[in-house]
Amino acid sequence: MQGSAKPKRLVVAVTGASGAIYAVRLLQRVAPLAERVDIVLSETAPAVFATEMGAVLRRPFDSVGYLGADFPSVRFLAPKDYYTPPASGSYQHDGMVIVPCSMGTLGRIACCSSDDLICRAADVTLKERRPLILVARETPLNLIHLRNMVTVTEAGAVVLPAAPAFYHNPKTIDDLVDTVIARVLQLLGIPQDIMPQWADG
Repeated sequence: MQGSAKPKRLVVAVTGASGAIYAVRLLQRVAPLAERVDIVLSETAPAVFATEMGAVLRRPFDSVGYLGADFPSVRFLAPKDYYTPPASGSYQHDGMVIVPCSMGTLGRIACCSSDDLICRAADVTLKERRPLILVARETPLNLIHLRNMVTVTEAGAVVLPAAPAFYHNPKTIDDLVDTVIARVLQLLGIPQDIMPQWADG
């Protein structure tokens, strides 16, 4: 995103961890701005979406069913399809976000176990020194989780726990979720007006 306030291309992966709303809210923010957003839903992500969001995703997935609006920039990729751009380092993008990120996915990334497109794309993102943001969703954390978080951080990823802030007096669930989304956008270098900077002005 050098020289531009708008993202050109993003890769967004959604695992089966609780927190489907985080993915939806993030994508609703970035999809209107992006040239292209590649979305990878894990095998279990649609079931979690149905449980938490109260809607059933129909295949083939599309932005209307998932985000409630038609976004031409959005395309869905199969979680086992390695013959797709984010699986290769030659594909230029501006960053990858895994939201929510399960501990299983984080652990596989830490071990370079590319057993699906999500982990392969994350591995590629790290090796190409591009931004990788893992919105971790688990509590409490065991020692293995913590060590894996150290490993991915040392490799260049940012672990951003899905821990909402309260100091702006959120009134709704969306307000709470957006405190996390605002931080993701900031890390990607995308201007956001969801949350003001602390004590700004």
